[in-house]
Amino acid sequence: MIRELKSQGFTLSIDTLDPDEILMADAAGVDYVLSLNGHNRQIAEQLRATPVLIPDTPAELDTLDATIAHLRELGKPFLVDPIIEPIGSGFAASLGRYLEVRRRHPDAEMFMGIGNLTELTEADTTGVNALLIGFCQEVGIRNVLTTEVIDWARGAVRETVLAAQLMHYALEEGTLPKHVDGRLLTIKDEEVSPYTEAELRELQASITDPNVRIFTDADWIYALNADHFVKGTDINQIFDELGIDEPTHAFYLGKELMKAAIARGLGKNYRQESPLDWGYLTFDEPRRERVRLTARARRPSDEEEP
Repeated sequence: MIRELKSQGFTLSIDTLDPDEILMADAAGVDYVLSLNGHNRQIAEQLRATPVLIPDTPAELDTLDATIAHLRELGKPFLVDPIIEPIGSGFAASLGRYLEVRRRHPDAEMFMGIGNLTELTEADTTGVNALLIGFCQEVGIRNVLTTEVIDWARGAVRETVLAAQLMHYALEEGTLPKHVDGRLLTIKDEEVSPYTEAELRELQASITDPNVRIFTDADWIYALNADHFVKGTDINQIFDELGIDEPTHAFYLGKELMKAAIARGLGKNYRQESPLDWGYLTFDEPRRERVRLTARARRPSDEEEP
């Protein structure tokens, strides 16, 4: 399997502590070995691949020091992983160990398995990845491992790349990672700027056609044309009050009202006929032709022509 994947140009790692498995994978061409510690570091001299060094147990940094010293004596490259632990299982202390290892070994190439947080924390991974990569940038950890096994971690690889670009820019430019690149803002928008009701009523006074314009703010959905100014939160009621019966226009308004309801519920910007902004997850909306109502609307007060 390793030889086949290597022939296709992949960079590979093997995740095991078993010396026989490590040597087999190394002979087949694997690039990284996860991991070596005090119990199997004797095989390091035989390895072509770059090993990741870990402590014998997460709290025993002295054992990690000994393994690092062994690899340095051999003159072989390596990565150092003090092991990040899940929340509730030593997370805070493990961050401290990364700082301590960096203090002890200021020039060592370090490694963090950020999947230990994204896979084991029931939260959107965009923020988790941004925070962990920010920590890595400050500490000088240039190698991370992430996975997309559990469904909520889908996209974690791309998120990690975006976070690395954002945090690297922030540190290089001496600025905050703010108002630089909003692609990791997937649920909440960077800035929400709705029209006021007074502005919308002023707009409605200038409309002369029956096509419906839809707007939202934090509290309401507004739908208006020359004849109607409807304000509410129940999109079924709003639709009924508009009195639209042309099929394609009704379909269009149902789609747009549902988008408006989502935007209002999440506090996002809504722009009619534009996709909602989901950051790097934003997708194009399918479009179809609809009937645009062009006849001038007649207000209830207008008189019938003879």
